[in-house]
Amino acid sequence: MADKPSFRLIPHSNPVPDAERAQLIADPGFGKIFTDHMVVIRWSVGTGWHDAEIRAREPFQLDPASAVLHYAQEIFEGMKAYRTGDGRVTLFRPEQNARRFNESAHRMAMPEIPEEMFLEAIEKLVALDKAWIPAGEGSLYLRPFMFANDVFLGVRPASEYIFCAIASPVGAYFKGGAKPIKVWVSQDYSRAARGGTGAAKCGGNYAGSLLPQAEAIQRGCDQVVFLDAAEHRWVEELGGMNIFFVMDDGSLITPPLGTILPGITRDSVITLARDNGLVVREENYGFDQWQADAASGRLREVFACGTAAVIAAIGKVESKGSEFMVANGETGAVTEKLRDGLVRLQRGESNDGHGWLRTIPLD
Repeated sequence: MADKPSFRLIPHSNPVPDAERAQLIADPGFGKIFTDHMVVIRWSVGTGWHDAEIRAREPFQLDPASAVLHYAQEIFEGMKAYRTGDGRVTLFRPEQNARRFNESAHRMAMPEIPEEMFLEAIEKLVALDKAWIPAGEGSLYLRPFMFANDVFLGVRPASEYIFCAIASPVGAYFKGGAKPIKVWVSQDYSRAARGGTGAAKCGGNYAGSLLPQAEAIQRGCDQVVFLDAAEHRWVEELGGMNIFFVMDDGSLITPPLGTILPGITRDSVITLARDNGLVVREENYGFDQWQADAASGRLREVFACGTAAVIAAIGKVESKGSEFMVANGETGAVTEKLRDGLVRLQRGESNDGHGWLRTIPLD
């Protein structure tokens, strides 16, 4: 079986002109603008990975009976490429994305992709479309994904899959920049249960979060917070971000892994916090505790983190029958310090003591 096919480059015949591209990336928003090219690699039983191409971004032609349309065998990742002050283009901990992608694949009964092939696909796409990376605080958001392309109607793992990677120049994830967000705590819907797919980055998890997310938006909130499925008591994570609580003794609490996504930003925050002498505890934290600690002042700050938004302070919390502020609703000192430290590291502006940055060869 072919484990590492060579990539065939098919340059775009009509790429976006320089002037138009410059205008598009000046204020890109988030997830609405895309670069010229994409990576496509196919997998099939008996052949393995084959036909690796970098070609013009274009629609897929899918048979109506394609397995992904009926049984939702699909996974994805989210990562960013940054332009540093010294002219390099870097990725932040991409090996972790490759590893998590394969963990998701295993849970969804899909083929694992060799990590070096995953990294090579991302690097080649970024190098080819490097002109799309915005200047300043912008970045190039990368979306590797894989879906079942087998044509059949029957509940079993597919025999054919397509891996693809696309890129999108982005600015801030939340409108209004780095100001604290408002969250809605859902007590009617759960994101995942023990033994389910909560730790996998699959589209179904996000599809199930859209109704409560819409409920949050209707109430003027930015994000939804999910509680555990068994007791509807313990805080788990937001619709697309992990969560941290900063206590009055300077320690941090974050929900333990198991039913939540093992966020790469989450892991980075834990490491940076401990580097700064802070105690981080991965333990259950109840919504009732959240309310009581906010009222007593024991809880000083709350923030959410993820690839898209990096770190966002949570200033106000709403749920059925309750509404409260965290401290004074402003971004706290610990949140600010961790965000600044993480952003500076991602952009190559501080010492990378952990070897997290991976420079992309551009020549």
